[in-house]
Amino acid sequence: MQIFHIATVSDWEAAQRSGGYTTSTRGRTLAEEGFLHAARREQVQGVFGRYYADAAEPLVLLTVDTDRLDDLGVRWQEDPVGDDTYPHVYGALPPAAVVAVRPMTRAGAATSFTTLFLREALLRAGWLVAAMMLAALGVVVGRSVGGEWSPFLGGLAGLALGLGIAVLVSRAVARRR
Repeated sequence: MQIFHIATVSDWEAAQRSGGYTTSTRGRTLAEEGFLHAARREQVQGVFGRYYADAAEPLVLLTVDTDRLDDLGVRWQEDPVGDDTYPHVYGALPPAAVVAVRPMTRAGAATSFTTLFLREALLRAGWLVAAMMLAALGVVVGRSVGGEWSPFLGGLAGLALGLGIAVLVSRAVARRR
């Protein structure tokens, strides 16, 4: 069976170095809680919304193979929490029990590193094309004004305008993620 745990990238990297993951949930340790909080697939989005939606640091979704936990001597079980049950891991999570690590978007969706990279690359390429189009428009406007330097200055103004708009929109999008 597979269970899931949301982790900060820094906590997960530290666990790989030390050989055991010990963050129970955001801001709480295994020593403080007595277990690591986990979730079934359908519970991940709710856990994200309650505890991680305002997280400023990058998050990953760890997929844990419970058979590997059993093989490594780490106990886990489903425990009642309110009207539902949630899986809990009683002990440090060995990195060998984690079968997948996927980055999470600011909206809480788990995705692949490739998808994040391509989305970011295409977004930046799109903004550069838009900036170049505004620069070209600036050249056309500059030519209509007349003067030796007008096309150059118009292109420069258009490029500056395009890059400025791209930066402002990118910042606004980043705040929403």
